[in-house]
Amino acid sequence: MDLFRAAGERQRRKEAPLADRMRPKTLDEFTGQEEILGPGKLLRRSIEADRLGSMILFGPPGTGKTSLALLIAGYTQARFERLNAVTSGVTEVRKLIQEAGERLALYGQKTVVFLDEIHRFNKAQQDALLPAVEDGTILLIGATTENPYYELNAPLLSRCRLFRLSPLKRGDVEAIIRRALADRENGLGEYKVELTAGAMEHLLDVAGGDARTALNGLELAVLSTGPATDGIRYITPEIIEDSVQQKVIRYDKNGDEHYNTVSAFIKSLRGSDPDAALFYLARMLAAGEDPRFIARRMVIAAAEDVGNADPRALTVAVAAAQALEMVGLPEGRIPLAQAAVYLATAPKSNAAYLGIDRAMADVQSQETGEVPLHLRDASHPGSKMLGHGKGYLYPHDYPGHYVRQQYLPDPVKDKVYYQPSDQGYEKEIRKRMVERGKNN
Repeated sequence: MDLFRAAGERQRRKEAPLADRMRPKTLDEFTGQEEILGPGKLLRRSIEADRLGSMILFGPPGTGKTSLALLIAGYTQARFERLNAVTSGVTEVRKLIQEAGERLALYGQKTVVFLDEIHRFNKAQQDALLPAVEDGTILLIGATTENPYYELNAPLLSRCRLFRLSPLKRGDVEAIIRRALADRENGLGEYKVELTAGAMEHLLDVAGGDARTALNGLELAVLSTGPATDGIRYITPEIIEDSVQQKVIRYDKNGDEHYNTVSAFIKSLRGSDPDAALFYLARMLAAGEDPRFIARRMVIAAAEDVGNADPRALTVAVAAAQALEMVGLPEGRIPLAQAAVYLATAPKSNAAYLGIDRAMADVQSQETGEVPLHLRDASHPGSKMLGHGKGYLYPHDYPGHYVRQQYLPDPVKDKVYYQPSDQGYEKEIRKRMVERGKNN
């Protein structure tokens, strides 16, 4: 029976995708992530000493989370159990925890549970893990592509050490590819393969630090390309492009990449970099972000970051949002791009934004008094008897359509909320306010 199992395992492994076959067998074979696995690093020392604690492995696809967990299985003397949060439920988890408790009590053997895609577990499912993690019945290794601070319960996260895996460097991905091309047992070494000029660079470009994408694209390219008369399979950039189809964009509309990319987009607009603004706009659109969300963010940026330095910016942003509703995608990308470039290149002022925040802070934190009598509504006969509107000076009756009078309530009458900058049109506003005796 063992022989049959061994033969079956060899056949299964032979038929597995290249990315699975090329998983490292030792820490020395693991490529990349030197920040957490380099010589002398805490995680490496813990694995080599078999002194692990519960941990969360967080990083984009293809950066080695599963490979690292499976490596740990080979180093630890503990029982290693593997679950996937997509296919496992609370019943399975509780059964595993019960068996782990019995194993620990009867034989003193610990249990390491690798839970892939742990972010797929809801709050109740995560809560089911908490007692066993807390009392040491199991050592949890959770893997997730989503920000654990958003997706995991705080009590569970607080009992685990967080290790962040970064997209692999180009040199690391290239090393993995070349090892696969040379490996005759698990890789593509039995084929005679030559990557023509530019093919490797294109493969590295489309992989974007994702080893799985690189290996699976390479495997399809090799297997779908017949040998030339000299017996060599020549892999060109065009074959790579056809095999990978398109670059996988790491972007989750509800996760970390969503917030990171939107943040970078807004900061590029604020920082007056139209090229970066267009890049992040393209990245969001390519990843399927709701274009109306992007338009709303630009409307906010027009008022918050451009403001009255160029009052037309808000008009442009609103017009782009309306144009998007009229034409939809893909053409809607054009008015969005126009608005993004306009906002990025416009003069900047956040004076109106700061002004409303200062006013809101006073309204919420101090006594602001009543509306002065001369500003109150006097349209009702009874209001006039109460003195409403008495003493109000009508600005249009005065030269320049302006006359000084008190508008703020007494407790805040000397407050200055709006302080115009010296940028763009706001420079003219500042000049006009100074002429009228405003201290700006």
